[in-house]
Amino acid sequence: MDLDVRLLRHFVAAAEELHFTRAAARVCLTQQALSRDIARLEMALGKPLFARSTRRVSLTSDGELLLRLARPLLAHHDEVVGQLRSSSRFVVDVVGEFTTAARLLATARRDEDDFEFYARETPGLAISLAQLRDHHIDAAFCCLPDTFTLPAGVEHRRFHTEPLGLLVPRGHPLARRRTIPMSVLPGLEICCHAGNHVTGEWDRFAAELLAKWGAVPVADHPVVRGAQDLAHHVRPGEPPVLVPVGQPEIPGTVLRPLAGTEDGYPWGVVWRTGTQHAGLDALHRAIDEV
Repeated sequence: MDLDVRLLRHFVAAAEELHFTRAAARVCLTQQALSRDIARLEMALGKPLFARSTRRVSLTSDGELLLRLARPLLAHHDEVVGQLRSSSRFVVDVVGEFTTAARLLATARRDEDDFEFYARETPGLAISLAQLRDHHIDAAFCCLPDTFTLPAGVEHRRFHTEPLGLLVPRGHPLARRRTIPMSVLPGLEICCHAGNHVTGEWDRFAAELLAKWGAVPVADHPVVRGAQDLAHHVRPGEPPVLVPVGQPEIPGTVLRPLAGTEDGYPWGVVWRTGTQHAGLDALHRAIDEV
């Protein structure tokens, strides 16, 4: 019989997490789809791999054996695939459209020769690190605070602290200023869930900054992306929106930089240790240039 590598990969995620919801998120599936794949693998092998109860999930003895054998098998599979495709493409997570990362990738694309860049947009570093580990992407731009600990096998470069500003509608009292002093922030309600840069890392970073500045974060606000939705969201009566100053122009709004602070968006890029590819070299050149 032939084992389906995809099913093996999903089994390893479930076996390592021992929690089907977390494992499903790790491999970008619904919990129901992951459960179906595990059941399909168990049926093909003719053996139960998990012992399930209402309180916990554990591996059977056959599940433990398969986990030990599947890890090196998947690693070798990924190495084969990675080497075969590495010369033709380089996949980069740019966080979101029109971000600083997306502009850097556009600059790096001038150096495409015998390969092609592909852009991806993921909602956070946890997912991009999992995709990096599984060779689905080759590098990822990210919000990389000093306090963030990266896993083994990942290298990083922290390359820019992008200044921050407030996005406000035209006619807002803050729109009359060229810059916004920190003295106006204490007690000011500010939204930090809007913009193509918003990820889980940004949420934590922004929450810490607003607490430090004495500003009040807007609670339980859904993420707003795209120029059209932002233009609808940033209007009279709505709170200012915290954004990096590289935020593209939004009709009906103005962006005013914050003055008197060195705090900024901590841009970084991560990649697998040992990566040797012209695409990674081109990214570093673009960072140095821009």
